Amino acid sequence: MKQKEFIKVDLNNEVHCSNLLKLLNDYMEDDIGTGKPMPKELGPQIIDGLKEHPVYLGFFACVEDEFAALANCNLNFSTWQAKPLINIHDFIVSPDFRKQGVGLFLLKEIERYATQKGYCRINLEVRHDNYNAQNLYLKAGFNECVPRNYFWEKRMLT
Repeated sequence: MKQKEFIKVDLNNEVHCSNLLKLLNDYMEDDIGTGKPMPKELGPQIIDGLKEHPVYLGFFACVEDEFAALANCNLNFSTWQAKPLINIHDFIVSPDFRKQGVGLFLLKEIERYATQKGYCRINLEVRHDNYNAQNLYLKAGFNECVPRNYFWEKRMLT
């Protein structure tokens, strides 16, 4: 069995930054993404923006020496429980590593990290038509919110 490793993203590490962008590009090129490669100018903007974002927290799953999966997260605070929480914003498993337990490994390690830090929960959103991700999240112990919540947005013109 191949060795898996859980690594916290270091945005001052060029290897981490380039692999973060590679995995995000995999996500964008996927059918569940935009189906197109990431525009070249977006990569540096993403890294600079994450460096400036004080509540960013990211994690990789590596298989042997390869970066196989990424979770881009943000810290938040539950006023109902008076404790911090982790929101997984992006969750990507490289197409080369799907169906090998890498996604489940990464979710379980994030859960262990959250427990050690005293966070009250991990939440995430998933597209209604992304059945593979939904099955993975169910396997990792995630459930739909009760009562059911909807993810709403209002986009700002820039």
